[in-house]
Amino acid sequence: MPYVNIKVTDEGVTAEQKEALIKGTTQLLVDVLNKDPKSTFVVIDEVNTDNWGIGYDVVTVLRQATNNS
Repeated sequence: MPYVNIKVTDEGVTAEQKEALIKGTTQLLVDVLNKDPKSTFVVIDEVNTDNWGIGYDVVTVLRQATNNS
């Protein structure tokens, strides 16, 4: 029973993109590990950019700096 947790920032990921991630991840586990898709769980967590850091920086600040350049 595979369990895959995908974490993305909450920056406009569409329902269609989430569906593609779930289908693609499930298919990968079927193809590579011969897992049953009926017992494969894929969970997508959307994380606010204030709660995500890269190195010493909060992603919200990094995005603002990139947009202001």
